[in-house]
Amino acid sequence: MRLPTLDQLQKSADLVYRYMQPTPQYLWPTLASRLGTEIWLKHENHTPVGAFKLRGGLVYFHELANGPKPKGVISATRGNHGQSIAFAARQHEIPATIVVPVGNSREKNDAMRALGAKLVEHGEDFQAAREHAMALAEADGLHMVPSFHPFLVRGVASYSLELLNTVPNIDVLYVPIGLGSGICGAIAAREALGLSTEIVGVCSIEAPAYARSFEYKEAVERPVRTRIADGLACRVPDKSALETIIAHAARIVEVTDDEVEEAMRLIFSATHNVAEGAGAAAVAAAWKERHDLAGRRVAAILCGGNVDRDVFARVIAVP
Repeated sequence: MRLPTLDQLQKSADLVYRYMQPTPQYLWPTLASRLGTEIWLKHENHTPVGAFKLRGGLVYFHELANGPKPKGVISATRGNHGQSIAFAARQHEIPATIVVPVGNSREKNDAMRALGAKLVEHGEDFQAAREHAMALAEADGLHMVPSFHPFLVRGVASYSLELLNTVPNIDVLYVPIGLGSGICGAIAAREALGLSTEIVGVCSIEAPAYARSFEYKEAVERPVRTRIADGLACRVPDKSALETIIAHAARIVEVTDDEVEEAMRLIFSATHNVAEGAGAAAVAAAWKERHDLAGRRVAAILCGGNVDRDVFARVIAVP
């Protein structure tokens, strides 16, 4: 993927700001004290859909509007990408169908329906839902919205642009990896601004496709078993995203489900913000590497807060 220019990123950010304000980035004293160094949280849980994905959908549909209007769009998701597509499709008055795996988050499903999307449940994981969505797109003449695309990257890069422009001299930035738009957006913003910030990807050890692909320098498929980090539950990496990550990321840190749940508790107790599993993964990675971070300025992306109430209650109830 060719990285966008600073001008392209700024124009995409301006599109995003037609629908939402920049999200805050805060240095929480209790969190910094626990970690043993300065750490900034970028609060993508504060967007109108509770996750960073909205930014990409807004830019994608703006570009889509430059061509013939499709009779409908379809995409696959574990929830946050689907909310982005539903939100943006409604702004452009285009019917949206979203395919989710069987047993997907009940509350994320409810949120997509509330935004006007038609939901289809299919398959045991995101990849199966994605393949079914592609088949339905061909059969029904719908426009397939991918989960990784340069327009999506340009949109979600706006959160990194905000962070890096607001907080100077960030040494290390931890970014969760689902299919890769978030970390590629962070890389694009860093490169466009000419900074030296280390971009560190975060994967679930129970969804290690990107970690192994980064290690082997080629795309490899790996099974998904995570019980909590559904936003990281990728079985098959996107090759374009992987190429960008291999070329520009410093490393990938793998975190366990237990570490993610502990980070969810830490974020809540230190900041009183709700983080879904993927949203807490960056803090889990920073905590895992905390002994190497002393004296460095660190940032972590809290990429979403869309966790079902019963799941969050179970996690928080642990002492």
